[in-house]
Amino acid sequence: MPMSETLPPNAAPDKPLTPAARRALEEAQARREAEAALQPPPEEGGPKGPEPTRFGDWERKGIAVDF
Repeated sequence: MPMSETLPPNAAPDKPLTPAARRALEEAQARREAEAALQPPPEEGGPKGPEPTRFGDWERKGIAVDF
């Protein structure tokens, strides 16, 4: 591999890449970037840490409250 050629993200640095492998790595990176662009912005003023409704309960100051 020529030194001017850069490796795509997540490529093994010591292994030669076939054109198909290079294309697959580049497509995977493009999919990750497209998915990251679709993520909603973080909630302002929301709870810190994990989503409190993950078990069907709200947790406030260490106490779980069912609705």
